[in-house]
Formats: sequence, C-alpha cells, structure tokens
Amino acid sequence: MKIEQTPLPGVIVITPARVGDHRGFFSESYSANALAEHGITTQFVQDNHSLSMTKGTIRGLHFQAPPHAQDKLVRCGRGALFDVAVDIRKGSPTYGQWFGAELSFENGKQMLVPAGFAHGFVTRAPETEIIYKCSDYYAQETEGAVAWDDPEVGINWGLGDITPVLSEKDANAPSLADLNSPFTFEGV
Repeated sequence: MKIEQTPLPGVIVITPARVGDHRGFFSESYSANALAEHGITTQFVQDNHSLSMTKGTIRGLHFQAPPHAQDKLVRCGRGALFDVAVDIRKGSPTYGQWFGAELSFENGKQMLVPAGFAHGFVTRAPETEIIYKCSDYYAQETEGAVAWDDPEVGINWGLGDITPVLSEKDANAPSLADLNSPFTFEGV
C-alpha cells in the first residue's frame, strides 16, 4: 500500500497494491492493519456509494459538523473523478487551501479526507461511481457546505467548456467567508 502525504496535513492519497493476471486483478482496498502501520487509525462505521450519470457532475463541498464530524476514505468504483478537500479549520495555517487528486477505477487511488475539511468531487466520465467510508453516521442536522466555485478558495475543477451539473443545495452553498466553521485547528 502506497501512502502519499499532501500539502494539507492529514489529507492523504492511498494507492492499494493490485495483483493481476489474464483474469483481471485483485486488490485489498481497505486494511485497518495496513493503514495503522502508517499511523492511520480511523475507525470507519458507514460505507456510502453514489452514482453520477453525467460527466461534469459536482457534488460538494460538504462536511458534517461535530459531534458527527466525519473522516472519509474516498475511492472510485467505476469511471473517474477529481476529488477535493478544503481546509475549513479556524486558525489552521492552511485554512481555505485545497488539494485535489484524480481517482479512477484504473488508478485505484483513494483519498483520506479528515474531519475539518470540506469534501467534494467532479466526475470526469459518465456513470462514475464513488464509494467512501465514513467515521461517523450520517446526521442530516449537522450537514454543512461551502460553495464549490468560491473564488477565494479558487479550486481548479478542470471543467473546460463543460457546464457543471449541480444540486440546488450545492448551487446555493455559502462562500467560505460566510461560513462560521464549526472546526478549530488543534495542531498537527
């Protein structure tokens, strides 16, 4: 299992090994023991699976506030996506900064997005499936969002001339400047 640190402390790109032959491949996509060897001890309690039918679908930037804040381990089951984390921890030296990684069925990469980061993605292919583990259960009353196109954050979604497909909630999410973040930086 390959572990890559990113410019945002706590956000990690993980590439599980694949063993293949003429039939296809096998990959151990999650192992608590293997991750613990790298200091990642998150206990996951829920798996989510979503399908986005259209290339250019953006979901996010979402988070759950304490006491139901979630770490997420995101991977692509089919297709391709650009996965993004934005630091929304008040007082963090990387507050408002973002990191993104291409996750696809082909590359097998995963991204760990800790609590205190808003998470979102854009699909790069039609019929893209996103599978992710969460460290706490879904709690609608703690949902929050940041505008996907906030110019202060400045995410380069790589859309080109594609008009993004958005939910009403995501189209109307507040800017980071208007967010009273429920997260505070506690040091790394």
